[in-house]
Amino acid sequence: MTNINSRIAIRTATQNDWESIIEIYNQAILEGEKTADTEPVSVEERKDWLSLHIDKRYPILLAELNNQIVGWCSLSPHRPGRKALEKTAEISYYIHTHYRRQRIASTLITASIETAKQNGIANLFSILLDINKHSITILEKFGFNKWGHLPKIAEINGKVCGQFIYGKQL
Repeated sequence: MTNINSRIAIRTATQNDWESIIEIYNQAILEGEKTADTEPVSVEERKDWLSLHIDKRYPILLAELNNQIVGWCSLSPHRPGRKALEKTAEISYYIHTHYRRQRIASTLITASIETAKQNGIANLFSILLDINKHSITILEKFGFNKWGHLPKIAEINGKVCGQFIYGKQL
C-alpha cells in the first residue's frame, strides 16, 4: 500500500484555485462545528480575504493528489497594518471530506510552519471552536498551546460553544 503523503504535492494557491478553496471551506461549514460560519460562502463574498493571500508572505498552501485539491492551509496577517504585530500570523486549514484522517492536514501544517519561518513570522495562532476536538489534537501535536478561551460566544446548530486561541512561537 502506497503512503498517500508520498503522492501529495504542496503548492501555493493562485486566483485560479479560489473555487476549490471555497468548495472545501463550504464542506466544513455544512458539517458544523468546524468553523464559526453557519452558511456557505461564495468566492465573491471572500474575495477580499482570498486577495490577501496573493502576497507571498501570507500564502494559501494547497495539497494536491492526482491534480485534485484535497486540502488547504492559509497564513493570514494578524491585524494588518499594525507594525508591532507583523511577525504574527493566523493559521487555518481545511481538508476535503473524502481525504480526512490521511495526514494531509499534518503535511500542510508542516509546510506552512516552514513557510512562516522563511517569511520572518515568529508567532502562529489559530482560532477554533472549543468543540472541534480534532483540530485541538492536531494543533497540540505540533506544539501549539492554549493561549486563550472565549467561552460561550458562538452558537452552532443550536449548540452554544466558545472559541480557543492556540498559539506557537516559532
